[in-house]
Formats: sequence, C-alpha cells, structure tokens
Amino acid sequence: MQINTKKHKFFYWTPRVLAIVFICFLAIFALDVFIPGKTLGYYLVALFMHLIPNFALALVLAIAWKRQNLGGILFILAFIAFLLFFGGRGVPWIQTLLFSPLLLIGALFLIGEPKDKK
Repeated sequence: MQINTKKHKFFYWTPRVLAIVFICFLAIFALDVFIPGKTLGYYLVALFMHLIPNFALALVLAIAWKRQNLGGILFILAFIAFLLFFGGRGVPWIQTLLFSPLLLIGALFLIGEPKDKK
C-alpha cells in the first residue's frame, strides 16, 4: 500500500508542478516587448498579447487540477495546436520542440488518473 501512495503522490504532483514551471518559463518570452521609447499603453497591450498562451495554459491547468483525464487530453491538444500554429509560420521544427513538455504533462495527467474512483 505504501508504494501505491508514493506512486499516487508522484503522478498527482509532478504534472501540476511541471505545468506551473512551463507556464512560468513561457512567460519569460513575453519580456521581449520591453524596448526603449515606447508608451505604457504599448507595453500593456504587447505584454497582454504575448501572455495569451500563458492564460490559456493556466486555464487548462485549472481544469486539469480537478479533472485529470480532461486536463491530460487538453494539454496534448495544446501541444498539437502549438505545433500547427508555429510550424505553419516558418518557425524551424527544432524550435517547436520547446512545446514538447506539454505532451509529457498531458501524458502524466492521463497516467495519474486513479482507476478506482469512488
């Protein structure tokens, strides 16, 4: 029984922590909006636009926190959406691997779902 408890804790917390870390990592790329000579309005709009994927992933994480299966599927779909969106814009395919943690997070959410929920 002790092994199952450790396994459950691992598969419960690992995808959640990885998702939070990935969302924070992705937010770092929004900092490129800060260039000298722009107005506050420009910065607010540009920062908001750059953080839209973070807001979407935070929403997916909130869903996944309560419903692991649905969250796992949504993270995998987010991975596919990022690949299609950025892959179609001339971004080198190697750079699209930046989003591969979404696939891992989705798989961990699906694996961690308790089979005997009561």
